[in-house]
Amino acid sequence: MSTVTAVPIPPVKRSYIVWLVIGIVAALVAATALAFQGDDFLTRNGRQKGVVTTASGLQYQVLSPGSGAKPTDADVVLVNYEGKLLNGTTFDKSQQPTPFPVTGVVKGFSEGLKLMPKGAKYRFWIKPSLGYGAETKGPIPGNSVLVFDVELLDFLPEAVIRQMQMQQQMGGAAGAAGAGAVPGAEGVPGAPPHP
Repeated sequence: MSTVTAVPIPPVKRSYIVWLVIGIVAALVAATALAFQGDDFLTRNGRQKGVVTTASGLQYQVLSPGSGAKPTDADVVLVNYEGKLLNGTTFDKSQQPTPFPVTGVVKGFSEGLKLMPKGAKYRFWIKPSLGYGAETKGPIPGNSVLVFDVELLDFLPEAVIRQMQMQQQMGGAAGAAGAGAVPGAEGVPGAPPHP
C-alpha cells in the first residue's frame, strides 16, 4: 500500500489574485487594440461615408456625379486622372485629357470606368489583386493599393475611333499626294517641274 504524503498548499494572498485578474484584463484590452490596429486600410476605408465596395473589392467614391451612358469594354475613354500611393506619392498624372481603351488598363481601373457616367469624377481605391499584384511597376511597389482620381470627359466605341483614324489616314495620304503634284506635270505626284 502506498502512502501519499499530502503537502499543504499555503493560501494565495488576495493581492496576487487581484494582480492576476488585472493582468488578464490588460492582455484582453491589448489584444483588442491590436486587432483594430491590424485592420487593414481597405477595411477601414470601406466604412467611410460615401465609399462603395464592389463584389470584386474595388472601392470608389463619387466626387462629382455625371449623367448619361457609361462606357463598356468596347469603348475608348477620354479622361483626366491622377494616381497615388496610400502615402500620398503621385506615381502618374495626365497632363492633358488622355484617351485609352477601357480594357487597356488594370482590372480595377477598368471596372471603375464602367461605373462612371459621362462628366463624372470618381476616386478609386484599387486593391493589389485588381492592380499590379505583387509585381513592382516603376515607382509602384508590389502589393500596393492604388488611389486614382478620375474625371470621365467622354467616350466613343473603339470601332468608331478606328474608322475615323482610317478615314483620316486615307484623307492624309490623298492630301500628301496632292501636295506633291506640280502644275503642268499632268497631275503626276512628285513629277519634276517644267523648266
